[in-house]
Amino acid sequence: MAPDFGDTLAEHIRVVRGIDSRKVSEMASLLVATLSGGGKILVCGNGGSAADAQHFAAELAVRFETDRRALPAVAITTDTSALTAAANDFGYESAFSRQVEALGRPGDALLCLSTSGRSRNVLRALRTAREVGVAAWAITGEGEGPVFREAECALAVPGSTARVQEGTILVLHHLASAADAAF
Repeated sequence: MAPDFGDTLAEHIRVVRGIDSRKVSEMASLLVATLSGGGKILVCGNGGSAADAQHFAAELAVRFETDRRALPAVAITTDTSALTAAANDFGYESAFSRQVEALGRPGDALLCLSTSGRSRNVLRALRTAREVGVAAWAITGEGEGPVFREAECALAVPGSTARVQEGTILVLHHLASAADAAF
């Protein structure tokens, strides 16, 4: 028997209410400041988070809800040659960090998405970002796992994997809306 949609909706509402709106506002301010200062946004994650990274980068680079100038954003999850070369030559833990090292510059920011908060390749990307002077941000599932702790600005979305993914999209859309308003 399929779950009752009312139950799913109630859980979703509980998750949304559990998101720290002050932290979301802080992340939005950092995003606008980074882009205003000429920096770019790199985004990464695994699985569904990789799709969310690509979705968010496209909303910045192309368009969200308003026609504004294109903003520099790259989903480092989409270059299969770079991902597979890094994974083959250095191990999957380096799939994102090599691209951060190659593309990231001081004044840029890396936004990592990890529902578990424990993804080793995401964690390594955050550490590399800090080494090369790139701001390190994260949106994770609940709990203060290694990804959350490594990020300079981190937001934990409470709930199951599906609810974390839904909450993450809500936050990413808010960030895109902040970019729309600023540019």
